[in-house]
Amino acid sequence: MTRIPHEPSGGPNPLQVLTLDRLRERTSAKWRTYPEDVLPLWVAEMDVPLAEPVVRAVTDALTRGDTGYAAGTGFAEALSGFASARWGWDGLAVPRTAVVPDVMQGVVEMLRLVTGPGDAVVVNPPVYPPFYSFVTHLDRRVVEAPLGPDGRLDLDVLEDTFRRVTEDGRQAAHLLCSPQNPTGTVHTREELSAVARLAERHGVRVVADEAHAPLVLGDASFVPYLSVPGAERGLSLMSASKAWNLAGIRAALAVAGPAAADDLARLPEEVADSPNHLGVIAQTAALTDGTPWLDSLLTGLRAQRALLSSLLAEQLPDVGYRPGDATYLAWLDCRALGLGDDPARVFLERGRVALNPGPDFGTGGRGHVRLNFATSSEVLTRAVRAMSRAVEGRAGEG
Repeated sequence: MTRIPHEPSGGPNPLQVLTLDRLRERTSAKWRTYPEDVLPLWVAEMDVPLAEPVVRAVTDALTRGDTGYAAGTGFAEALSGFASARWGWDGLAVPRTAVVPDVMQGVVEMLRLVTGPGDAVVVNPPVYPPFYSFVTHLDRRVVEAPLGPDGRLDLDVLEDTFRRVTEDGRQAAHLLCSPQNPTGTVHTREELSAVARLAERHGVRVVADEAHAPLVLGDASFVPYLSVPGAERGLSLMSASKAWNLAGIRAALAVAGPAAADDLARLPEEVADSPNHLGVIAQTAALTDGTPWLDSLLTGLRAQRALLSSLLAEQLPDVGYRPGDATYLAWLDCRALGLGDDPARVFLERGRVALNPGPDFGTGGRGHVRLNFATSSEVLTRAVRAMSRAVEGRAGEG
């Protein structure tokens, strides 16, 4: 029998607080994109109440009428303190930061600083789908250097790709997802150091999307890219939005390595003036006072990850799942089910469960889906059982 995890010790599990009826009162994309009979386990939104320090900070700001433009270095100072306490990294220098509207807008602006139109941006698929659309909209070329069969960076493929995209003397960048979305892979210090060496050897600029950094669940440790040797010319985007469920009041911080400070200084004034003031307030509060809530969340996510493994073994044993060390996202290999390139379509139509289609994640995505397990045990159990019935119904057609 599948075991339902108990509430973690040390604080209430935020994932087990809200009922499905309460969740369906939400008006966000997760809960309004599909009809009410669909269980939404797709977009990166967690089914949790917000951390009390965040609610208090935003409520106090609204009470004061403090809804103007963002200012000051409080966000950067909070993230610097969190990075020191959480990751043992004292290298996040506040003067080498800039507040940006969100992570992906920050990625675009960093790529604009270090590449030109038509230049290559290397990505490691399967990877977060907006990497493709945002880079293309920026008039840069997406060049893939796929992950290896083990879901980790393939350094030989990466070096060959770096060589190819720079052999004509053009600029190039590597858009690194760390921790990796959708696989949950946490890159090691050795891997990141190798990336930095290869980037320097070939003149490639690294822009690291580190939005999921606070969400490490396993025995691995998050290593900030800018903390490894050779990453001095790198740029990073960090945020509290994923870990504290703040996509609706988002903000992010661009962080420059010591040798990239001059690049960041060229960030247009209109970008620095556009972040959401309430987003900055919320994220500062999360990083400063929201660590106990985060710890309870991580305990809950570990339980949900284990529950998912158990449910898949029981209900969908032919689905391949390698539990990731980070994020609340599961990358499921459904090729053995015979559901075609886009199993998410079958799970939606026949199981009424919404997942992210694997092909959207680039090379390596066919026959896969991404599932968000940051929900209650009840919802996760219902969803996997519905997915199983969808496969049984499909098989019955043969």
